[in-house]
Amino acid sequence: MPQDSDAKPAQEAVARANQAVRRDYPFGDTQDLEDARRGFMGTAQDPLIRDATGSAVWDLEAYGFLDRECPDTANPSLWRQSRLCSEHGLFEVVEGIYQVRGFDLSNMTIVEGERGVLVIDPLVCAPTAAAGLALYRAHRGERPVTGVLYTHSHVDHFGGVRGVLTDEDVAGGVPVLAPHGFLAHAVSENVYAGTAMSRRAAYMYGAALPKGPRGQIGAGLGQSVSTGSPGLIPPTLDITRTGQTETVDGIRMVFQLTPGTEAPAELNIHFPDFSALCMAENATHNLHNLLTLRGAEVRDPHVWSTYLTESVNLFGELSDVAFASHHWPVHGRERVITFLTEQRDLYAYLHDQVLRMLNQGFTAPEIAERIEMPPALERVWHTHGYYGSVSHNAKAVYQRYLGWYDGNPAHLWQHPPAEAARRYVEFMGGADEVLRRAGQSFDDGDYRWVAEVVNHVVFADPENTVARALQADALEQLGYGSENGTWRNVYLMGARELRHGSLGTPTATASPDVLAALTLDQLVDSVAIRIDGPRAWDADITVRWDIHGGEPLTMRLRNGVLIHVVGSGPAAGDPGLVVALAETDLRDVLTGAVPPEDLASRPGVELVGEAALLTELLGYLDDPDPDFAIVTP
Repeated sequence: MPQDSDAKPAQEAVARANQAVRRDYPFGDTQDLEDARRGFMGTAQDPLIRDATGSAVWDLEAYGFLDRECPDTANPSLWRQSRLCSEHGLFEVVEGIYQVRGFDLSNMTIVEGERGVLVIDPLVCAPTAAAGLALYRAHRGERPVTGVLYTHSHVDHFGGVRGVLTDEDVAGGVPVLAPHGFLAHAVSENVYAGTAMSRRAAYMYGAALPKGPRGQIGAGLGQSVSTGSPGLIPPTLDITRTGQTETVDGIRMVFQLTPGTEAPAELNIHFPDFSALCMAENATHNLHNLLTLRGAEVRDPHVWSTYLTESVNLFGELSDVAFASHHWPVHGRERVITFLTEQRDLYAYLHDQVLRMLNQGFTAPEIAERIEMPPALERVWHTHGYYGSVSHNAKAVYQRYLGWYDGNPAHLWQHPPAEAARRYVEFMGGADEVLRRAGQSFDDGDYRWVAEVVNHVVFADPENTVARALQADALEQLGYGSENGTWRNVYLMGARELRHGSLGTPTATASPDVLAALTLDQLVDSVAIRIDGPRAWDADITVRWDIHGGEPLTMRLRNGVLIHVVGSGPAAGDPGLVVALAETDLRDVLTGAVPPEDLASRPGVELVGEAALLTELLGYLDDPDPDFAIVTP
């Protein structure tokens, strides 16, 4: 893959803007650097973390270039954040609580108990989690894992669990704790829209970009995601209410449930014996996403701010340190309370001001341009939009309340992008004229306009090499100037794919463990969303699965819709095929592990009726495309 030499230098307009950031921001404040380095105990000797095949999934030295002075090709504020996030190793939070930081996008926290350790949020994949645990043991001794806790339902907080725990450990009584609803959200998010999310995450995190001053320098929340396959061990103990207390290996914990904040299922944890508060991902050293660029359910900033107020009331006066699943801890009771209240005000302000303006008739893009954050919050580093941004978060609040339609009838039934692009380019005098004018705009430093207008030329004629090159140049400059890590990655990924073609999707979240954790309801739903409706319009197929030891499950394809019914009743209809089998066999055929024509040969499987119906039914499935086009039609 081409390296940094493909990238171009910063244009004068971007260089000037980045120099202004150096002048306007309080770079003399070194508190975060002191906090990020506090308690450092050491790091791994081998910088490359490899999977079982020997492939590197993480490189601890990849961001060493951040020790240098920030160049004009990066926003100095983002460079500073990335430098802080690149601190890697084992850190003591307080005696008995340790964090492995910089080994993946997220942190892994290790709390010492009477016999062993409780592992909180074991990173994205098993190799990075195993390397983190090995580092801990090298400094603190060979303590067994006596519990695992997932703070929430995103893959960077459970995917590495098989690097610290085995199924045999769980069978032997090692508990796995998680907030109520964790499993349903963890698996549905990574399966239903998992292919599209993974492709978009390739842009958001920029894992395929070269690391360097003109490439990927971080993602704001952490540096990037490791490229190993995520695993999942289902929870054995649900946390169902705020105030619930649990003791694992002598470690006392008091929980606060925070559903609908940063994740649909999430919790905070207070450790009374350590005067320590774990804020999961509800309070980190950045403005977080209300709607992540990879795609997700829109989060509720009002609920988020309300839970942060509750955190202060429940635990503020009892906590001498607050730490999270990303970034570095905050020490000192007064600093902890200030940090949490400023984070609270961040989300409350966004929510309330967007609603104020939308009720005055402003649309999402207008609000995103008009909204200004309070100066007191702007002066604080941890409120900056390194991961979420004020701009796209404001649009997310609008979307949460009013949806995609802005009320203008002209926007109700617009042409799709490629069709609209051809018309725009024709109206604007043809591609050559558009590119001539856009070239002037580029020279003037109006890169936002270049990206918008040249996008029409690219979508009207994706083979226009001049348009692709100019669009890439504009996106690159927008990336260089961005304070937001994910915006930078998105812009630079777009530029590279315009220049070199698709870079693919480095990671896939729908791993075997995730698929295995789907309920049968969820599994059939995941099949239903793959039905090619138009091809199946005239099909009428009913298959009943008589599951050994369970209730029958009937699937019916009619009118291009696959529905399913558990048990009996008029909705189930009369099956043309009845299959008696074990649940494992049903899962295998629905996930494609067993071709339908081979099902009858499996032990214990009996088919009564038209066996060809099953082949026909599954033949209507579309395969998702993990490499779909983004910057071209």
